[in-house]
Amino acid sequence: MAKMGVFPLLSPEEAAAKIPNGATVAFSGFGHAGAAKALPKALADLARCEHQSGRPYRLRVMTGASAHSIDDPLAEADAIGWRTPYQSGAGLRKRINRQEVEYVDTHLSQVPEMVLAGFYGKIDYAVIEATEVTTDGRVYLTTSIGASPTYLKYAERVIIELNRYHSVRLREMSDITILTPPPHRGAVHLHSPLSRIGYPYAEVDPRRIVGIVESDGPDIIGGFSPPDERSEKIARHVVEFLLKELRSGQIPPEFLPLQAGVGNVSNAVMSALGESKEIPPFQMYSEVFQDSLIDLMQSGKLRGVSTTGLIVTPQNLERMYADMDFFAPRIVLRPQEISNHGGIIFRLGVISMNTALEVDIYGNVNSSHVCGTDIMNGVGGSGEFTRNAFLSIYVCPSIAKGGKISSIVPMTPHVDNNEHSVQVVVTEQGLADLRGLGPLQKAKAIIQNCAHPAYRDYLHRYLEKSRTGHIRHDLDSCFELHINLLEQGAMLPDLDFSQF
Repeated sequence: MAKMGVFPLLSPEEAAAKIPNGATVAFSGFGHAGAAKALPKALADLARCEHQSGRPYRLRVMTGASAHSIDDPLAEADAIGWRTPYQSGAGLRKRINRQEVEYVDTHLSQVPEMVLAGFYGKIDYAVIEATEVTTDGRVYLTTSIGASPTYLKYAERVIIELNRYHSVRLREMSDITILTPPPHRGAVHLHSPLSRIGYPYAEVDPRRIVGIVESDGPDIIGGFSPPDERSEKIARHVVEFLLKELRSGQIPPEFLPLQAGVGNVSNAVMSALGESKEIPPFQMYSEVFQDSLIDLMQSGKLRGVSTTGLIVTPQNLERMYADMDFFAPRIVLRPQEISNHGGIIFRLGVISMNTALEVDIYGNVNSSHVCGTDIMNGVGGSGEFTRNAFLSIYVCPSIAKGGKISSIVPMTPHVDNNEHSVQVVVTEQGLADLRGLGPLQKAKAIIQNCAHPAYRDYLHRYLEKSRTGHIRHDLDSCFELHINLLEQGAMLPDLDFSQF
């Protein structure tokens, strides 16, 4: 067997053969960045061989967040029996919704602590992508930090995927620390998005490393579509609102750090902020760094970003690697327990902007489950930012599927972020500022400002007929729109959909 320093050099197939059926395997990867690439494919091939021979082979899989290079091949091979904390692959999603895979949808910052406390049981193997591992156990990670430092510390055995594609200068961005267990957990002395409190590497007991697998390839990250008209309208509403807050003194003149979720609408909002001459140069304290931020940073509008993953397409990652003298000092990569830490988000006064599937008339947000039953992706990091932000903003188009779905509904059948945390709701129709409003006033503001005109009369009538109380609802019809959608294919089947 070949050696990589003191560690055995394994083929992907040799490494896969070490991982038995039923093992809990913690992979690196956050939003598809920094995820293992060679070993998941070998594990999928192993699972197919085992299944063809009539033997079971399914794994308990953990990551930092979603990772196509892990979820797609393993789900296709029916090699996942349990999954946490977040996913976004179509194949895995179908298996979860058919109850073929047990899915634990978890707030991302909580994953390291749950591992530390043993809530998920022991981790049999950690499979971590890196640019280098030293003989004394320093592991230099690639394009995401995620939960990898925790997995390296607590896994019983470790396999390192050395990826030669990535720049070794990523370590200049990395700032890695692991929180100590309660009740002796100290303060996190982080007072600006670019503060550094840790080391450029994660650590592992070298005796736990059972082998090295070599790979050479970029992260599997696709680009986003150009902003459409609805996304641009949403972006304009958000920018106008933030300018109003800035002019009134609610936001200080130097501005506040921003957080933005993943997707086309978030990219449109960030682009609009960059184009506004009245918005001062700003920083971000977020969980992802996306394509749209590269031009903002190079223009000088975005002064710095704290994140846990570089969620950028290969061509844009090449741009960054070619100019690391510029990008490395302006980006800090942190573990997700720090990037999504509620206390730090509160301390810095972050303005959070996330995307909803639907919002009810009182401001409760469903960002994960279609009709309250079928998972799309998961709660991700939205809850940590929404609960602790100085301003929490949710955006979504007012309608979907050609008008057959209204994103503003009487009651959401699933709630990821509730009315007590959601402060602002925005669609292409307008913006509802919910701060200081009671439930009835919230409902009127959301219906009038955010609902599509084709659905406003229905929502107003619902409010009028509902039982009087602090929060008014008609329990006989609160899910009528969702039932119509499931049974008849549209929330209001009698609408003329040619108007949309």
